[in-house]
Amino acid sequence: MKKPKPHAIVRTTDAEIDAAIAKARVYDAYRPKAISATYRPADDKLVICLSSGVEVAIPRNLIQGLKTAPPSQVREVEVDDFGSALHWESLDLDHYVPSLLDGIFGTRAWMSKIGAQGGSARSEAKARAVRANGAKGGRPKKPTT
Repeated sequence: MKKPKPHAIVRTTDAEIDAAIAKARVYDAYRPKAISATYRPADDKLVICLSSGVEVAIPRNLIQGLKTAPPSQVREVEVDDFGSALHWESLDLDHYVPSLLDGIFGTRAWMSKIGAQGGSARSEAKARAVRANGAKGGRPKKPTT
């Protein structure tokens, strides 16, 4: 792989800039934008109201940085960056709204930890499902190579 020259000049034409601006305008019309965000202590959820009229409520304990934060700080949420980000000044925390809507509530490590907690959960319903699966012969064996 060739290394770039240390002082290479990148030239962008007016046409390329105009095309990028046009593309951004098209995307912006469909980008989910938060118009408000509030903390709802009654059910411990962060509620994001979108410009489309949709409201999304996410349990606070799923969002990295909010799980251990006191409710008084969680309430201080602000909509930032033209509706694409949520910001908590006192927590030095930001979350990207489209990622939250996609179910990405933190870093890869944070999401793995949440998944492991869910997978290790024990309930009577889960125990019944395991017994029923076992009665059918259990998990299929992996093919040998």
